[in-house]
Amino acid sequence: MMTEADSSRPVDSSSDLSPQLNTTAAPQKVEVVVESPSSQGEINITAELAIFVLRLVFCVMMIHHGLEKFNDPQGFSEFVVGKYFGFLPGNPVVWTFAAAATQIVCPLGLAIGLLPRLSALGLLSTMVFAVYFHLLDTGLEGFPLAVVEAHNYAFELSAIYAVISFYFVCAGPGRLSAFRKTNRITYYPKSNN
Repeated sequence: MMTEADSSRPVDSSSDLSPQLNTTAAPQKVEVVVESPSSQGEINITAELAIFVLRLVFCVMMIHHGLEKFNDPQGFSEFVVGKYFGFLPGNPVVWTFAAAATQIVCPLGLAIGLLPRLSALGLLSTMVFAVYFHLLDTGLEGFPLAVVEAHNYAFELSAIYAVISFYFVCAGPGRLSAFRKTNRITYYPKSNN
């Protein structure tokens, strides 16, 4: 209990227990854990399994497309890159190998969750080029209501792959990922100099 005599005594600032910033020292690292709304409740394991299966099947299909380009790089370079992408600088074979490598390396990254959004962005870029190619080659073919002879629009598969890639760019790989990021943010507070 504090008496009147205690309250009249001067306060020694060195005994003050409030935290003081040391402005001469380097700023200290501060970590903040940010909780997402989904972390409050239970995990929807069915949704996470669906995302996992979508991710793996999509990645296997993309690897298949990359291997096809490696199987006949000259044909793809001549009939696709050279014919429809003449605005790209350099040799069409280089662009063919770049697309093939993207469709093999990026699915591996996305599948295991290593730089998944960047991997998905690489796949999205190849699929945007694929949609562009198909639209130049065959046009819209009466999209969306026409019934086409091949039963599919030529750009249909590439467009679906592009949308799936876009989903993973925006949403990430889901919780079932080997390198899942935590919700931890590190920042350094400004000093008062």
